[in-house]
Amino acid sequence: MIIQPLVPVDGALPGPVLTEIAALYATNRAFFELSGDFPDPARITVEQVAAALADELAQDGSEVLLARSAGRLVGLAATLAQHPDPADPDPWIGLLLIDATAHREGHGSTLARLVEDRFRTAGRTGVRLAVLENNPRALAFWQAQGYTLLRHAEDRARARPCLVLRKPLPA
Repeated sequence: MIIQPLVPVDGALPGPVLTEIAALYATNRAFFELSGDFPDPARITVEQVAAALADELAQDGSEVLLARSAGRLVGLAATLAQHPDPADPDPWIGLLLIDATAHREGHGSTLARLVEDRFRTAGRTGVRLAVLENNPRALAFWQAQGYTLLRHAEDRARARPCLVLRKPLPA
């Protein structure tokens, strides 16, 4: 698997890449039904995905990483180098999305490990993420990756009930 940062060109996301990402999002209808991130998860548009990615990239220290395997886009990770709360020392994984047609093929574990390796290389000692409480499959995935529960919380964007997890990143 190869990961590459998504980089706007002249302030815009490249059209062909954006189309690929929108197709990736569209395969994850079940997740977006749980999250409520899009008005109609059965009809996620390129424009909606472009707006969501622009919001992600507008945050200081954010990065969207595209994951390719055998030349095909199989996943995406949105990360945040520093949480807006200055008391939180860890970087965050805000979203890890794998093409639903390729679930259970190891892409999620591989992408999570590559993201963790990037943070470890940058000298970070842990990483956090939040899982929606209504998403037990995601919770099971992250716990299988070694993440442990820190606390219950509400997400900052929509006040949805979440579980905050953390994984130490030893050198």
